[in-house]
Amino acid sequence: MILERIAFTPIIPRPPMTSSEIRRQFIDFFVQKHGHTFVPSSSVVPHDDPTLLFTNAGMNQFKPIFLGQERRHYSRAANTQKCIRAGGKHNDLDDVGRSRRHHTFFEMLGNWSFGDYFKRGAIEMSWELLTKVWKIDPTRLHVSCFEGDENNGVPRDMESATIWKEVAGLDDNHIHFFGKDNFWEMGDTGPCGPCTEIYIDRTPDKSGGKNVNGDDPRVMEIWNNVFIQYNRNPDRSLVTLPQQHVDTGMGFERIAQVLQNVDSNYEIDLFNPFWEKLTELSGIKYAGKYPRSNVADPAAEAADAQLRHDIAFRVIADHVRCLTFALTDGAAISNEGRGYVLRRILRRAVRFGRQHLELGKPFLHTLVSVVVDAMGDAFPELRKDAGRVSSVIQDEELSFGRTLDRGIQLFDEAAGRSRDNDISAADAFKLHDTYGFPIDLTRIMAEERGMSVDLAGYEFLMEKARELARSGGKESDTRLFELPPDALAQLTKNGVKPTDDSPKYYAAPLGATVVAVWDGAKLIDRTHGAEAAEQGVAIILDKTCFYAEMGGQAGDTGELRSGDALMDVATTRATGGYVLHVGRMVTGHLSVGDHVTATLAGVRPRTEMNHTATHLANWALREVLGEGVQQKGSLVDGEKLRFDFSHGKSIGSDELQRVEALVNERIEKRLSVYATEAPQEDALKIAGLRAVFGEKYPPRVRVVSIGAPVEDLLASPSDPRWRGYSVEFCGGTHLRSTADIGAFAITAEESVSKGIRRIVAVTGPSARQADAAAGELDSAIAAAREIDETELPPLINSLQKQSGGAGLPLSARRRAQAAIAELQAKHKAWQKSAKASGVGGGIEIAAIGADLLSRAENIGAGRLIVADVPGLADEQLRGLIDSIKARSPTSAVMLATSASPDKVTLIAAVSDDWIAKGLKAGDWVRDAARITGGGGGGRPQMAQAGGRDASKVPEALAAAVEQARKILQ
Repeated sequence: MILERIAFTPIIPRPPMTSSEIRRQFIDFFVQKHGHTFVPSSSVVPHDDPTLLFTNAGMNQFKPIFLGQERRHYSRAANTQKCIRAGGKHNDLDDVGRSRRHHTFFEMLGNWSFGDYFKRGAIEMSWELLTKVWKIDPTRLHVSCFEGDENNGVPRDMESATIWKEVAGLDDNHIHFFGKDNFWEMGDTGPCGPCTEIYIDRTPDKSGGKNVNGDDPRVMEIWNNVFIQYNRNPDRSLVTLPQQHVDTGMGFERIAQVLQNVDSNYEIDLFNPFWEKLTELSGIKYAGKYPRSNVADPAAEAADAQLRHDIAFRVIADHVRCLTFALTDGAAISNEGRGYVLRRILRRAVRFGRQHLELGKPFLHTLVSVVVDAMGDAFPELRKDAGRVSSVIQDEELSFGRTLDRGIQLFDEAAGRSRDNDISAADAFKLHDTYGFPIDLTRIMAEERGMSVDLAGYEFLMEKARELARSGGKESDTRLFELPPDALAQLTKNGVKPTDDSPKYYAAPLGATVVAVWDGAKLIDRTHGAEAAEQGVAIILDKTCFYAEMGGQAGDTGELRSGDALMDVATTRATGGYVLHVGRMVTGHLSVGDHVTATLAGVRPRTEMNHTATHLANWALREVLGEGVQQKGSLVDGEKLRFDFSHGKSIGSDELQRVEALVNERIEKRLSVYATEAPQEDALKIAGLRAVFGEKYPPRVRVVSIGAPVEDLLASPSDPRWRGYSVEFCGGTHLRSTADIGAFAITAEESVSKGIRRIVAVTGPSARQADAAAGELDSAIAAAREIDETELPPLINSLQKQSGGAGLPLSARRRAQAAIAELQAKHKAWQKSAKASGVGGGIEIAAIGADLLSRAENIGAGRLIVADVPGLADEQLRGLIDSIKARSPTSAVMLATSASPDKVTLIAAVSDDWIAKGLKAGDWVRDAARITGGGGGGRPQMAQAGGRDASKVPEALAAAVEQARKILQ
């Protein structure tokens, strides 16, 4: 049965507000009227929080405050936060399309108090905004409160209920009590507290009270006020926090649904442009029909074409919003982690478009502009990289679309063969391995038919495939990278000419002919089939648009297609004038003489960003460090650039900043990139030309100039102006303009060998993310400098973790290390003063010990305690360990402290009963110290070690925890 419409009652008498007006009124209410600070949304990709796949709530960026790890200059905040809930604990993916209010991407409006107002203030402001500003009928509002937890000694939250009665005049019929749904926890341990949720009743007769916290979509939660007043200990006990906080979240799409008098999140104004675009693409109109349940009903949906269409409309609109925001904020589509989640989302959207809207051509990427137009004013970052985001999605669509139809056909065949309503493990594995169907997609398609999948059998086959890949794949591929002399001689005898690779500079899809097939041992006439894909193969074409790995630039990836035959090209190599397209057959066979279409994957533009930036870096290094800088090697791929050069010492921080500034200045000038072949003799005369010392160049060389036409350089080669430009011999591929690089940030600088240094840098979105992380770190340092000395240890610990994060600009990391040393010295001076005056000392050590014990990990009857304790002297560290051992006789303790960025002390102690299990303090602390660039050791009971890199302390302690768990559990 299909429920086309439910009787929703419009509750806003005036003309509906637009989404932009709703968002603006919320923020203005808290910022202008109630003194909150507007804090921009954090990235939807939480680069600094490895516990999250995606930012899934407004409070994520404030976790360090709730955990007491840092303080901000404000005590009240408000914003709208970009959120994704798909994968992990919070996963709404399967409900999208059938549900009226579930999304993978959504906005969360929120206001926060950090030790400022609490329950009464939050409730008063909530009620004022809803009923006074937005004029919602108070008699349609219900609230829920926490019913209490006797086992943990948490009373029924009558305080909130009483405030609701006093502030809003609510009677008992509008105040509901629930259990765990009204108690929020950050995790198994840490800050937590009761919450009060606000619901709206949109039934015609206001009879929805009985359905609060139920399934009736007309009775919907719109706002949750969390009161963080407890800390959950490892033993599950609760203690009251010294500072109490408020964390609220209002679903933006939900409140827009209410204020725009519509009956679904998908009917608000933000989604109308999607329906228009999809109607234009498909010729089908959106009608807004919903199933009775979020659970798939294959029979009912098969009988109602409009319902199928509407579900597909909603899936596609939601998923392209999610993809656009995630890719804009630096996520990448891949086969693991968040990248795999995004691939699942994209393929789900493409499949719905193909199956239910008959969109045979790639379409999803065309909707990126709809997202940007609809939300670019609220989130300007969407406008900065829309072209790249669209290109990435299009590449994925093309890749998946080529196998989707065949995959759907195979799924239909597998379903038809099923005798027990179960898709077999073999069929599920083939769909994944051969046709790129994620197991989740196969499972969803099965559920749509009322079937299941043999997941256990599928996992067994997957593990066998992994073992096969681990045992033989790498060696086979290596043999495919080169042609031995006898194979080259055979190609010459057969009249096979060297590959024409001149089209590589244009990167457009190219028609070509297979002239040879190499299997790693011999030349063959026909490739192995997909059933033997693990063997790998190399195809030689008469011409190619692929760039073969050379000159430090990674070889191109992509595909070769001929009819039903498809080859996945994993890399491209050159040998003896022939270009080898190395990879595996996905479907069918390729034979000598076949005509193929060669198509590059979407990595090339990112590689070119890094290659052009490498040229600028080479020029900038010479400008800053002098003529002694000579290139000694480089590597550029889609992720980063690495450049080796001659220089006798480390690059100073001011020099590093000047190099970055020069490169970014050239990027901002939007200089054209010119590439022209010229006689080597003439080209060598150009002033400022850079060439690799010792490299042999052909009589005619390709000159790449950034900012000045090569013809001008050759016409007046001795002109000193050319020293102000990057001019190099280079056969690689490049951008057309430096503007396309976007940004440049150096993330590492190190010694390769005596007299040779190396820099590693990122460009584009990665560089912008690095710069943003640097800004956040600088702000945190500035805030820490204003904090009282007694409160510095947790802040120092937080700064050390931030400064050790991947992708941070090196200049920012160095600034942070110097600031951390300054703060540590400040705290140490206070400790010395306090000790001299008889204050602190043992009392402080005991307090720190108690805190560490409260957060210890319980293993059997003992406790594992591993922590960074900034600002303590070595003797204080030993005293702290003695204090912990006295309170917990069965224990393993490792503590670290840093006197400066290049001096780390680690001390470990292990009780005798755990030594007997194999954990020895000397070995344990030595392994951790090695990660920080040091060493040490000692007795099994207690040992000390030292290190030289304080930024590696978090990594060292994490490794120590894992090592102890493996031995003790």
